[in-house]
Amino acid sequence: MSTLLAWLQKHLVWSIPGAMALGLGVGDVTDAGALRWAILPLTFLMVYPMMVSMNLRALVAPDGARLQGAALAINFVLLPLVGWGAGLLFFPEQPAARLALLLTALLPTSGMTISWTGFARGNVPAAVKMTVIGLLAGSLLAPLYLKALLGAVVEIPLVQVALQIALIVFLPLALGQLTQRWLIARDGRERFDAHHKLRFPPWSTLGVLGIVFVSMALKAPEIVRAPLALVGLLLPLVAIYALNFVLSTLIGRALFARGDAIALVYGTVMRNLSIALAIAIGVFREAGADAALLIALAYIVQVQAAAWYVRFTDRVFGPAAPVVRIQPGRRAEGVSS
Repeated sequence: MSTLLAWLQKHLVWSIPGAMALGLGVGDVTDAGALRWAILPLTFLMVYPMMVSMNLRALVAPDGARLQGAALAINFVLLPLVGWGAGLLFFPEQPAARLALLLTALLPTSGMTISWTGFARGNVPAAVKMTVIGLLAGSLLAPLYLKALLGAVVEIPLVQVALQIALIVFLPLALGQLTQRWLIARDGRERFDAHHKLRFPPWSTLGVLGIVFVSMALKAPEIVRAPLALVGLLLPLVAIYALNFVLSTLIGRALFARGDAIALVYGTVMRNLSIALAIAIGVFREAGADAALLIALAYIVQVQAAAWYVRFTDRVFGPAAPVVRIQPGRRAEGVSS
């Protein structure tokens, strides 16, 4: 099972569209309404493993204040305005689509923020800190932003949104950190870092794929009736992600060195779509089901865009500095990382 989960996590470019196609097929031939009950346990399955491996000590690390401040400004000033404005521009008469764009804009970073930063040879410790701060800040600010920016269009049950976030973010966070401490106390920090920390994240992928499957199954009848509507949803997503990449890249190049700039890009472009999906379906019911389709499609755009961006990082930011290895009795040699 662990091998299959690792494969699914490594090949999200294929596994997410596969889950969408499977959900579409199941929803087309059956009544998928009963699947709504699976959203909460699937969300817990998605979030809890990430929390076991999350390093909250990164919050108190004194370095990188300027970089983290830039990420916060982009994630909680610039991008909420982009999400809100894109909703008005592309979907002026579709409140559910505007809700979807705003939810994704308000919930930055995911576990893949760290992975993609590593693939591009960026500053991984900074990406870890960005992920923790982004998750906590987004969870606290999302209800307020939703009420302020969309409250006149969609009824925002502020207390219910806050409770849903507490249930799907902060409860798994507390349980995950307790699990981490128990494993370290039992087996030691070295064993945890080398073994346990690597075995939990693939289970999050199963939760993600399950949520995508359910969201597509719930909307299958409408999609089958009007398949071209998907194109109308994909094009705005492509435009928004392209704008996001361009803005974050320009800011990163102007203000930071290569490694920090790459962390900034992936810490501001990658959105926590899984939590956005869970909030949409768990809180907003029918409007949430409509919003979930757009969020599910965002997975495809996000993963593809992140993968392609890795290929161009050396052209955009220059090659990574060589790793210097010093062997006893020999002069230092520069070896490309």
